[in-house]
Amino acid sequence: MASDPEQPPRSSLHEVQNSGDVQMPLLNGGQFSDNYSVLAAVLPFLFPALGGLLYGYDIGATSCATISVESATLSGVSWYDLSSVEIGLITSGSLYGALIGSVLAFNIADIIGRRWELISSAIVYLIGAIVTALAPDLPIMVIGRVVFGIGIGLAMHAAPMYIAETAPSQIRGRLISLKEFFIVLGMVAGYGIGSLLVSIVGGWRYMYGASVPLAVIMGIGMWWLPESPRWILLRAIQGKGNMNDLKQNAISCLFRLRGTIIGDSAPALVDEMLDELSYVGEEKEATFLEMFHGKCKKALVIGAGLVLFQQITGQPSVLYYAASIFQSAGFSAASDATRVSIVLGLFKLVMTGVAVLVVDRLGRRPLLLTGVSGMVISLFLLGSYYLFFDDTPAVAVIALLAYVGCYQFSFGPIGWLMISEIFPLRLRGRGLSIAVLVNFAANALVTFSFSPLEAWLGAGIVFYIFGAIAVASLVFIFFIVPETKGLTLEEIETKCI
Repeated sequence: MASDPEQPPRSSLHEVQNSGDVQMPLLNGGQFSDNYSVLAAVLPFLFPALGGLLYGYDIGATSCATISVESATLSGVSWYDLSSVEIGLITSGSLYGALIGSVLAFNIADIIGRRWELISSAIVYLIGAIVTALAPDLPIMVIGRVVFGIGIGLAMHAAPMYIAETAPSQIRGRLISLKEFFIVLGMVAGYGIGSLLVSIVGGWRYMYGASVPLAVIMGIGMWWLPESPRWILLRAIQGKGNMNDLKQNAISCLFRLRGTIIGDSAPALVDEMLDELSYVGEEKEATFLEMFHGKCKKALVIGAGLVLFQQITGQPSVLYYAASIFQSAGFSAASDATRVSIVLGLFKLVMTGVAVLVVDRLGRRPLLLTGVSGMVISLFLLGSYYLFFDDTPAVAVIALLAYVGCYQFSFGPIGWLMISEIFPLRLRGRGLSIAVLVNFAANALVTFSFSPLEAWLGAGIVFYIFGAIAVASLVFIFFIVPETKGLTLEEIETKCI
């Protein structure tokens, strides 16, 4: 049995506390422990996390695929002479698709459920990878990239929800943060596989085709996994099926998710979840306008604000300068952008691993406040390098590594973790889709605006602007973002929003 000795056991909502004439569930302490088998708890994380691995792999592989497809000798096609706009369509096609996928998720997530959304994502990933790898011309290749991107949008929406709703509360933060680890792992794999295949004729086809077996494994794994018990119970209390049948289904799913070690406590835990959901008002059908009122509005401000600051503090742009910074410092590998990307990817992997190990012990806010503070210092150092210290490249290298490291144990994993936790269950699908849409839209804005801003103001001023935005994000985190460590999703809804 795995359990957290520092965490008090959850309450049984069959116990009540008198407060005048009001009977209130005890949401912060009780008799049923969230027992789980480690193996049974890890598998429901692993297959959804493959969606993140595929996302990261696409980022890494595309950086090499564009080199391959532009080569007159190695592309293997007659349309290799591509303009910067056409290359931009290849690289950003998946981003456009992710935006579309986020909009689709808003409308279908709470109807089809987390499991079927992830199965759909795997199917779309598979189709997109095949179409891209076999593309006979540029328009078909771009279509394949957009289709693959739709899979990214669906996966980045459903995976954190499924993991959050099925993971034991003691390790929920660790598992969702580990999804970010898988994204970075995918990036490193993409850079590595791309560097091996870039010198092969038609290598870009193999780079994109390598996503096919992963998509198949993800789809088969999600077909085998059970649905989220919380989503099943949400449908039960909203009258979308027979209550007893849905309760039995939820109990069966909970047994599979926790393993046999859960014993006879599964029915009681399901009853507890039902009581909690009823107490916080989940039986009411969600409406679109409700997203912008009351505690739903507060959750949306927290979730969308975090992922907005995650992008507009310069994360897509700082890495743009990585190769030139290493080259100015005299590193031999700097002449090869792919090797620089691999080195940075491995460093990001290590720092994300730090977050995974400590997030459920230290909490979300300490990591965010510490990491973003480091990002502020790093951004101002980078700006100062380009304005005043351009003859001291060591400053830029230190600032770059500090920025990447601080981002990877703060905004990187914690942003995705918080948006999966903070929304009320009946609005979680729609709320998370808005947050994911904000994430990808902000990424696109920063990516597309960086070059003109750099040409107009210079790199130093742009990094100062990012630093000022990072200071604003610190204020936002300190005053707005709550601590959710050790709380069940229902407790978060009651206490934090």
